[in-house]
Amino acid sequence: MWGTGALRAHLLAAGLAGTVATSREANLRSYRLFAARDPRVLLGLDPVRGWDEAELLRLMADKCGVSGDPAHRSGPDAIDPERTLQALDAFAARLGEAAARRVPVLLGTGHPHRLLGFYVALADALSAAGCLVLTPAQGRCVDITTRFGVRTHLLDYVRGVALVREPGPSGGGRVPGAHSHSPLPVRVALEGAAEVGGPLPELVVGDHGWVCGAGQLGIEAIGLADTDDPALFVGEAEGQVSVVVPLDDGVRSDHYRPLTRYVLNRACLSR
Repeated sequence: MWGTGALRAHLLAAGLAGTVATSREANLRSYRLFAARDPRVLLGLDPVRGWDEAELLRLMADKCGVSGDPAHRSGPDAIDPERTLQALDAFAARLGEAAARRVPVLLGTGHPHRLLGFYVALADALSAAGCLVLTPAQGRCVDITTRFGVRTHLLDYVRGVALVREPGPSGGGRVPGAHSHSPLPVRVALEGAAEVGGPLPELVVGDHGWVCGAGQLGIEAIGLADTDDPALFVGEAEGQVSVVVPLDDGVRSDHYRPLTRYVLNRACLSR
């Protein structure tokens, strides 16, 4: 059983919070691009109002605990573990409410190498609680703009969690999926569900474009986000996203297991 104190210590020891690997330069670059409404960092969100860099820095300092000093331009940045814990509690509460109501849910990740196990555990627990875990449009092509140009990916599911793969042969050595910030996969999934007259999700759980893309379409969305992904926190501030948990989204996958146990326990979904 992971209590608050033990999880706080783990967040700091694993680099999930405290001083994190995401650099100050990367954060400020993302805030600058978001202020310019660069689609690479909007992640499918259409902000209600304009956000300049100074406003974004204040928001991220409030939501994540990054340094609010505009003169801090380089080196490490930080996430306040107390903010992570508070958001994890809110995240767990939303999962618990969804499970109690047995609503249809959709889970998806743009970080399959790191976060797939976290979401798979949530999908298993929600399914066991009576929620329908949706897997629409499996195998559908999604054309995603990358730094190498437009690349065709395939929408796939691993134990109820959506991700995108680059086309190729399957096999034991197959990678878990591709890293993606795009909102197109969640749009394709939702279109696929609508086309067959199936249920639409009442809650989307994930990261990157899965959260922003769903929230922009008016579907309740909750997720995880690093300090260089301001779109999710802007979405939360403007009301399109329900809960965002600030943490480093690039540490070893096994470091997220204590978060899984903590969230499932708080959501009363532990088995």
